[in-house]
Amino acid sequence: KEEAKKLLSHYENKIDKSKKETKEIIEISRTQSEKMILDKMDKFHQMIEAKKQNAESKIIQMKENALKDIKNLSIKISVKTAENIIKNSIDKNKLGNLYLKNLEQIKTKLKTAKN
Repeated sequence: KEEAKKLLSHYENKIDKSKKETKEIIEISRTQSEKMILDKMDKFHQMIEAKKQNAESKIIQMKENALKDIKNLSIKISVKTAENIIKNSIDKNKLGNLYLKNLEQIKTKLKTAKN
């Protein structure tokens, strides 16, 4: 009878120890899972932020390129318009000197405008 009580007590201790170990394992697993989830969320947010910044940079570059294209086209149109006005509205004798003078002025202004 005494030995049965010892065996019962021994097995009850083992069961209690197993329950404690199970709780510890579950708690460790829960803590690690939460940490992994937070880590994955952080990496995800960093990736999204990097993609957002990349897209914003591309948009800014595209705007700058579009403005440069518009400016260059405006310059070409201005030069062509000036050439046509000069060709069509001035006496042919004065055309050579005035044309060259105005063309040089326009080129100078356009060079400074590009910069």
